[in-house]
Amino acid sequence: MFIDSAEIEVKAGDGGNGCVAFRREKFVPRGGPSGGDGGHGGSVWAVADPAYNTLYHLRHQNRFRAGRGEHGMGSNRHGKTGEDVEVHLPLGSVVTDADSGERLADLVRAGERVKLVKGGNGGWGNQHFATPTRQAPRFAKPGLPGEERRLSIELKLLADVAIVGFPNAGKSTLIAAISAAKPKIADYPFTTLVPHLGVVTSHHDTRTLVVADIPGLIEGAHRGAGLGIRFLKHVERCRLLCHLVDASAEGDAERDVASIERELAAFSPEVAARPRVVVASKMDAASSPERVASIRAAAERRGRPFLEISAATGAGLKELVGFLFHEFAASAPAPIATDEPVGDGAE
Repeated sequence: MFIDSAEIEVKAGDGGNGCVAFRREKFVPRGGPSGGDGGHGGSVWAVADPAYNTLYHLRHQNRFRAGRGEHGMGSNRHGKTGEDVEVHLPLGSVVTDADSGERLADLVRAGERVKLVKGGNGGWGNQHFATPTRQAPRFAKPGLPGEERRLSIELKLLADVAIVGFPNAGKSTLIAAISAAKPKIADYPFTTLVPHLGVVTSHHDTRTLVVADIPGLIEGAHRGAGLGIRFLKHVERCRLLCHLVDASAEGDAERDVASIERELAAFSPEVAARPRVVVASKMDAASSPERVASIRAAAERRGRPFLEISAATGAGLKELVGFLFHEFAASAPAPIATDEPVGDGAE
């Protein structure tokens, strides 16, 4: 099952208490305080793990508790530190405090670790409280409690290109044709109920693109209509949008193109400003030249590139893939300029 949101509770370990003890050794008639410190409590960490691609595993375990620190002991022996606990999350997971809304982690690199809650410090033993006027302190500090939080986790797919459009526009057929992804394909709306990722290989070199097939959008998607905002969030990380418009449908395409553009803009102006290509799909089934012309005109009015494809026959797919690689490279962020000298620094 594709689960892209979850709520968990995490509790760091409490620190161990400090010990009250005194030396009892032969030939040491007035042994001083020797209480050891309590061990620190364990912490809870979020770890980006490529082995996971949904949050389904958190439906079975939604409470994570780190080990508490052991109490201090006599002879200045410190308690053992509590064991840390790791919460493995798929790449693209965003972790926020459910109560305050504070963002704690945004995991985008494999192996990235972020501390979610910190274990409590261990208490000091009575050895720390000896002074010239108080040589036999009979008290120690208790350990501090570990932090505790309720967390919301949201998965936003890490993809380079997002394929968007109305239900049944041919998005699943396209991603199946240009990658090894195997989404469900049928001739009724909302066939795709979850996003699918596919890896597309360049025809000219070894470069690859990760393409996401986003479930169909309808009017009011940003307010939750249809599959709505639940899947619109998955386009946030994409640098390039591929807007599919069904060329086999009837009527002027301006309304269809404008509707998707409004939903993207209402959801996020930043997403709406991303580079985009308008693609007339299902050209093998197009029976109205006016429909294709209206898609082209809608793209030209917005200054968008326009392509024609048929995922069923393969027509135009090579040109589309080449265009996506070219545009993705062109949209790459510029390197950050620094004032550091170039070279090995030798004078």
